[in-house]
Amino acid sequence: MKRLFPVLTVFLVGCTHPEEAPPKTLVTVKVVRAETADVQLTIQAPATIFPREQANISARITAPILNLKARKGDNITARQLLAVLESKDAEAQHAEASANLADAEASLQKTSAGTLPTDIERARGQLQSAEAARSQAQKNYDRRKDLFSQGAIPNRDLLASETELSQAKTAYDVAKRTLDLLEQQSGKTDVRIAESRVQQAKARQSFAAAQLQFTELRSPLNGTITEQFMYPGDMAKPDMPVFTVMDLSIAIARAQVPEPDARRIARGQPCMFSTPDQQRESAKGTITIVNQAVDPARRTVEVWCEIPNPQRSLKAGIFGSVTVSIGKAEHAIVLPDSAVQFKEGSSKGAAVVVDQQHVAHIREIEATPIPGGKVQIVRGIEAGETVVIEGGYGLPDGTQVTLATAGAEGRK
Repeated sequence: MKRLFPVLTVFLVGCTHPEEAPPKTLVTVKVVRAETADVQLTIQAPATIFPREQANISARITAPILNLKARKGDNITARQLLAVLESKDAEAQHAEASANLADAEASLQKTSAGTLPTDIERARGQLQSAEAARSQAQKNYDRRKDLFSQGAIPNRDLLASETELSQAKTAYDVAKRTLDLLEQQSGKTDVRIAESRVQQAKARQSFAAAQLQFTELRSPLNGTITEQFMYPGDMAKPDMPVFTVMDLSIAIARAQVPEPDARRIARGQPCMFSTPDQQRESAKGTITIVNQAVDPARRTVEVWCEIPNPQRSLKAGIFGSVTVSIGKAEHAIVLPDSAVQFKEGSSKGAAVVVDQQHVAHIREIEATPIPGGKVQIVRGIEAGETVVIEGGYGLPDGTQVTLATAGAEGRK
């Protein structure tokens, strides 16, 4: 019996098996096959919505607000009355300017048709008298000259006649110049002075009328009142806006496009604005402006996407992104965007590719987003390869996986 124990012990030891290793855990991933398709080439950039037109409406004069004809949120039309200011001072100035104009017009009429004709007739009579005196003095001088030549009169009598003739000629010249002055200079000058006073009075009346019009605040454009800064009783001033009016019938998505991408964008290209939450349908538009200056801080170029917005569904200040269609690529390799982990701010990233032995491999790739939640593979993946679209985040390279296909793609 004693021999049995050692034998039994050896037997038991010989029948003992080493501890078996636990089976490897398989990771289930969802995959698709990389396909080829004709895709629209796009450039995407962050953008903010602005109105097509915007105006801050301020008073042109300093006056209290009597009442408001429109409020924040109202849709308004061009030239619509928005607010009325106190106008008593402006009305008084306009009445005074109108009275001064009437006085200036009456003075002009009097100058043109009353005073000057009388002065001209008086000057003509004086000229006729001077001409008659000159003629008589000339005759006396000629007669005495003949008598002097005959020795009938002394020399002093001839000299006296010559002096009288000279005085008569001088009187005639003065009378003639006086008439010419009234007819050609003084009369026209007085009329021009009177006309100038009328024009000055009209200008003052126009200024007073403008001041009176400034007591009414009107919209310069069709749009919506988006801001209201004052209320009845507040003092309106030229440096303080009362309303902000925006025309959002056409929205402008202003995008900041990286400088290298902006070179491929031109006016007239189709564009599309969308928001990160995707709660609204993407709005389609057209590129209207590509700025010719680069932002020195961000190294971006501002691009405007003009979008019809008749229902005002796009509000000013909404943030999103603009996608610009720049061409078409035939037989491009396409994958869902969930297949690529992009590096922030770059077109480069990584994807997980599964080989025929169901082993996952991390692949460095380069891709470009395209509409429809997909990406175009530029480099790193070939058509027909199996790519993980779900379950690949943080998956180590060389992991054995089990495949769950998306639809019929990638089925093994």
